[in-house]
Amino acid sequence: MREIEELINKAKKYKNVIVQKKLKSKKNTVAYVTIKGKPRILKWFTPGLKLHMQKEYKVLKNGEKKLQIPFVYEIDKKNNVIILNHILGENLCDILNDESTIFSEKERLVKLLADWYIDFHNYFKSGNVFTIHGDATLRNFVFNDRIWGLDFEESRNGKPIDDIADMCSSILTTDPMFTKEKFQLCRIFTDSYLEKAPGRIANIDDEIAYSILKKIQWRPDQEEILRKQSKKIKEKGIFNEKH
Repeated sequence: MREIEELINKAKKYKNVIVQKKLKSKKNTVAYVTIKGKPRILKWFTPGLKLHMQKEYKVLKNGEKKLQIPFVYEIDKKNNVIILNHILGENLCDILNDESTIFSEKERLVKLLADWYIDFHNYFKSGNVFTIHGDATLRNFVFNDRIWGLDFEESRNGKPIDDIADMCSSILTTDPMFTKEKFQLCRIFTDSYLEKAPGRIANIDDEIAYSILKKIQWRPDQEEILRKQSKKIKEKGIFNEKH
């Protein structure tokens, strides 16, 4: 992974950038920075992911005035950079996995998350074609007074169930993994989505089971438990009370 300082030293236009914090990203270099004293998020895409940058930019510019997503200040196609506003808040993954967060608050948050996906899917729906988030993980959401979605470089035409199943998989596989509470939160999340979009998703058990299996490529050390839980969900269902 390239370091943000490489960009700052290479491109004159970023000489006024001051790095405040480097952020986690599997594919690109992302940092919370200040530019002329103003807080920004700088996302530097690797050359091979230029199309991902253009995809993310298109989604953000299209939806930034209507959806709870970042605002784009600039796209720098020469250096493969997008400059976004910095959204203050706490990462949703940290809140839901904090044992000090009471269950009623977790329940409220996953309902808000379902609402976010309803708004996103409805906004980008064209006839029977949907644009989906494509990277539905808890880490891609921030909460302040509202839920904010991040990271749209993997957005694509697809089925809403892909997002919903991937989010359930994320809920279940973040630490602590596969607890009874996590299964309850998945049920609340999917029920909340279906309440406003009845009939939109089907065969959710199979899709969640498959999404869990996909994580093995990133977590080979957890392959045994991921396969075991995937099989259990596929056979008995996500809403089995014995989880």
